[in-house]
Amino acid sequence: MINSAQFAHVEAVIGQMIRFDRPADAVLSAYFREHNKLGSGDRHLIAETAFAVLRRLESLRALVAPQKPSARRLALVALVRLRGANLRELTAITNETERTWLGEIKGRTLPDTLEVAAELPTWVIERLAETDPQAVLALGRGLMEPAPLDLRVNTLKMKRDEALLILNREGFIAEATPYSPWGIRLQGKPALNRHRLFTEGVVEVQDEGSQLLGLLTGARRGEMVVDFCAGAGGKTLLLGAQMHSSGRLYAFDVSEKRLANFKPRLARSGLSNVHPQLIAHENDTRIKRLAGKVDRVLVDAPCSGLGTLRRNPDLKYRQSPESVAELNTKQASILAAAARLVKTGGRLVYATCSLLPQENEAIVEAFLAAHPDFTIVPANEVLAEQKVGLDTGAMLQLKPHLHNTDGFFATVLVKQPDTN
Repeated sequence: MINSAQFAHVEAVIGQMIRFDRPADAVLSAYFREHNKLGSGDRHLIAETAFAVLRRLESLRALVAPQKPSARRLALVALVRLRGANLRELTAITNETERTWLGEIKGRTLPDTLEVAAELPTWVIERLAETDPQAVLALGRGLMEPAPLDLRVNTLKMKRDEALLILNREGFIAEATPYSPWGIRLQGKPALNRHRLFTEGVVEVQDEGSQLLGLLTGARRGEMVVDFCAGAGGKTLLLGAQMHSSGRLYAFDVSEKRLANFKPRLARSGLSNVHPQLIAHENDTRIKRLAGKVDRVLVDAPCSGLGTLRRNPDLKYRQSPESVAELNTKQASILAAAARLVKTGGRLVYATCSLLPQENEAIVEAFLAAHPDFTIVPANEVLAEQKVGLDTGAMLQLKPHLHNTDGFFATVLVKQPDTN
C-alpha cells in the first residue's frame, strides 16, 4: 500500500500544503524539484494522497476532531477512510496507539452537516447563489470530481476532426467536446507536452468553459481586440485564431512572469497579430491611448477561482470573505477601465472562474448602474447564433456537475450610441 519512505514524503507535502500560504500545485512542484530522485510511481502516490486530503479536508478534520488535524493524522485517516487501507498494511508506518485510534476512526460516523457533505467551508456555502441544501450538495460533489483534460484545436493549423483522428489512431481516447466547436476531451491524464500536435501548436490545453468565452467575445477578421487580463494567454490564442491572425490583438497583463510564459505558446501558435504588453495597472497609459477604439474587449477578471476547485481544491481555504471583498474592488475597477476602450457598438465581455454572485452578477449590476451606455446581450442568444446548444440564460453560468467544465460566469455587454 505505502512504505515508510513514501509516507514520510506524503506527510511532509501535506504539512506544507495545509499552511495555505501558496498554491498546492506550487508546493508539490517545489517539493519534487527538491527530491528529484523520486520515481514516477512515488510522485503519483504522493500527489494523489495529498490532493485527496485537500479535497476531503472538511470530512477528515471532522474525523480527527477533537484532536488537532496535523499532517500526519490527516494522512493516516485519508489512507484508512479514502484509500481503503487496512491497519495491517499500515504497521510499518504507525505505532500501537495510532493503530488503536485508526481502528476507532474506521467505523466513526461523519457529522451530518452540509459543510462535511459538500466539502465546502461555511463561508463559501453562505455566499453561493444556491440556497437549497441539495443544490449545494450537488455542486460540492461536482467540485470533488477530477476535471477532464480538454484541448482546443488551433484551427489555423488543423481541423478538429483531423486532430481527433490522429489522437485516436495513436491510442488516445479522445472525443469532441459537447459545446465548443474547437474542443477535444481526452480520457485520463496522458502526457502531451512532447506530442507533435502540442509542440507544433495544433492543440493547447484549455478547459471547454474557457473556450466558450471566446465564442461570447466573437472576435472577427480585421478587428481591434483586447484581452484585458491575458494571464498565460490561452484565451488570447483563441481570439487570435478567431481573427485568422488578422487585425490587431492586444494581450495586457500586470505580471511579467505570466507574459513570459505566454511567449513560447504564442510562438507555437503561428499567430502574427498578437501584441503582448506588460501594464502597471488597469489605468496604465498604454491602455488609455486605445480609449474608444476597440471592437471587442474580454475581461477574464482576477477572482477567487472557486470554479476551479476540481483542479485547485486548496483555494477554498486560501481565499476568505476578506480576500473576496478585496477582489470585488479590483474587479469593479478593472471592468470600468476596460469599458473605456470599447467603441460605440463594440462588445465587452466580463468573465470570472468564480461561483460567487458577489464576483459575478453584483459586479455587472453595479457596472450597468454606473454605465447606462452599456446593455446586456443575452449570452444564450449569442451562443445560439453560433449553433451552440447551451442555454444558461442571459448570463453564462457553467457548473462542473451540470456541464463538466470548470465553474465559469460571463456577461456580454454592448456599448450603445450616445442618444444625447
